[in-house]
Amino acid sequence: MIIVNVKENESIEKALKRFKKKFDKTGAVRELRARQHFVKPSVRKRDEVIRAAYRQRLQTEAMK
Repeated sequence: MIIVNVKENESIEKALKRFKKKFDKTGAVRELRARQHFVKPSVRKRDEVIRAAYRQRLQTEAMK
């Protein structure tokens, strides 16, 4: 359970912003979306390798 204490003279918008940041850090929405359909471990590993290669290619191009 996420608890956000509203400080004295603090606007509700700021408290809501802090709540949203804490909620995003928990990763609940990402996990929920990931669990909507099953992905085989081999497919997940392949996607990770493709993403890593893409990030590596971007870094090497930025260094040039």
